[in-house]
Amino acid sequence: MAEPGLLLERRDGVATVTIANPAKRNAMTPGMWRELPVLLDALAAEPRVRALVLTGAGETFCAGADISALSEPGTEGAAAVAEEALAAFPKPTLAVIRGYCVGGGCQLAAACDLRFAARGSRFGVTPARLGIVYPASSTRRLVSLVGPATAKYLLFSAELIDDERALRTGLVDELLDAGELAARVERFTAVLAGRSRLTQAAAKEFTAQALRGEPSADRVAHWEREARGSGDRAEGVAAFLERREPRFTWSA
Repeated sequence: MAEPGLLLERRDGVATVTIANPAKRNAMTPGMWRELPVLLDALAAEPRVRALVLTGAGETFCAGADISALSEPGTEGAAAVAEEALAAFPKPTLAVIRGYCVGGGCQLAAACDLRFAARGSRFGVTPARLGIVYPASSTRRLVSLVGPATAKYLLFSAELIDDERALRTGLVDELLDAGELAARVERFTAVLAGRSRLTQAAAKEFTAQALRGEPSADRVAHWEREARGSGDRAEGVAAFLERREPRFTWSA
């Protein structure tokens, strides 16, 4: 049986990271938590990577952290670092979910920008089963997605919710039949890869800052300078008028 780990595939500007630990429903081991930020740093530096997909091997997204390893020193810290690295990834991120998305798996999915799920998926935030204090940053992120009432329901009860409730509460952005999911993800990531990287990067930063208050004046000024010097706006307008796909060139 293959060792647990993270698998990487690059295709047409999209990097796909697959959580692979099928013997334990793709639970994240300490080594996998430590591996993820390193992998994300490398992908962030690759100009050809325009979007990131996070998914699980087989029919499960991720059943959370490997409980048998939670007592290992540094495991909780490594998980927190991995989650924040995913949230801070400078390009659009999409969690593609099949089956169980629970505990640390739900943390990772919530740290992505968007979440597409197959019908029949199940979701849960389960620290109350283990007596673990859910991190403040993770709680804020969860509340921003589903609102305080649903966040409390998930955190207080550790109960799993079904796909329809996840969609209704905002935990999932699109819910699709299992046979349609891969094709929809391929089409959508192609759209992401063809859009202005400048627009996406600024929007991602401003959206994150909106959860904490108004963006700082220096960051607003930074993006105004980037926009003036990038050429993306001129290219976008020209492409629209010429009825062709734009060829944006801005890169951080």
